[in-house]
Amino acid sequence: MSILADIPFSLLELAPMRADSTVSNTLQDSLRYAQYAERLGVNRFWLAEHHNMPGIICSATSILMGFIAGGTERIRVGAGGIMLPNHPPLVVAEQFGTLASLYPGRIDLGLGRAPGSDPVTSLALNRDNQRAEHFPDEVGELQSLLGPREQRQNSNYKAVRAIPGEDTNVPIWLLGSSLFSAQLAAERGLPYVFAGHFAPRFLFEAVALYRREFTPSAVLDKPYVMVGLPLVAAPTDEEAELLSTTSKQRILALIRGQEMWLKPPVYSMDGLWTQQEKSYVDSFLSLSICGGPATIKHRLEVFVEQLGVDEIMFTNDLYDNEHRLRALDILMSVKQ
Repeated sequence: MSILADIPFSLLELAPMRADSTVSNTLQDSLRYAQYAERLGVNRFWLAEHHNMPGIICSATSILMGFIAGGTERIRVGAGGIMLPNHPPLVVAEQFGTLASLYPGRIDLGLGRAPGSDPVTSLALNRDNQRAEHFPDEVGELQSLLGPREQRQNSNYKAVRAIPGEDTNVPIWLLGSSLFSAQLAAERGLPYVFAGHFAPRFLFEAVALYRREFTPSAVLDKPYVMVGLPLVAAPTDEEAELLSTTSKQRILALIRGQEMWLKPPVYSMDGLWTQQEKSYVDSFLSLSICGGPATIKHRLEVFVEQLGVDEIMFTNDLYDNEHRLRALDILMSVKQ
């Protein structure tokens, strides 16, 4: 049996949109995608928070979570993540307390300290550009608001209660692409997610730091590591390489400051980018799991053997929705 059999597979959804589609159709496609993932036994379906990015339809993360959770039955639904500097902790606690009350035992709260946007948009979301510096304190405040009231007596905000939210104990995860959140997750005894799907540089260093410094807590007695990876799965390596050009064009648009609509695959990227841009895109996607079933299985087995992760979360941004569903079939088949 493959070493992948016992590794939960999960999905990170950015609600990618084609220029010829609509927001409504894009979100309905995301729901169908989540429902299909649930039938296949995918563990979690998380939605990212990004703003002012045409082609990525996931700015209202908690609202989309309710939409997905309401259209599914068992799969865990979460934020991957809520960018805490954009939101007062009380509002986050109330929103996720409401979700946890509507869908008990199915809601996850991943937290990040980046804005999920460009500096101008970040200013529009939050007038205090120092909020990220208070991330550790605000994580603690959020944990307190979601916990039992009797444990809040020493809190600076003990008179403020999240209704709903209080005592829902929504599981909190810390997300990061550097060492900061790895250190904080270790100190707080929280599960940690590394954003390898877009920032692979510090992966091994961050995971090693988290495991080395981990302190058991009331919510977790040993380290738990999940890593995000880009997925491009197809029946053959050649087709997967072709389909991967959709993601490559998207990252190219990102670094150029252009709109990020999903674009159809192209047979060659030659002429679409400079050598410097190619190097940047290749680095951005360097952890991509791309290929046919045998290649996907081999690459994932090597990755798990090297890093010993507890769970893997995949992005799966293909141009054709049927190809996205087919990729899930291929992904889940490699666990056998």
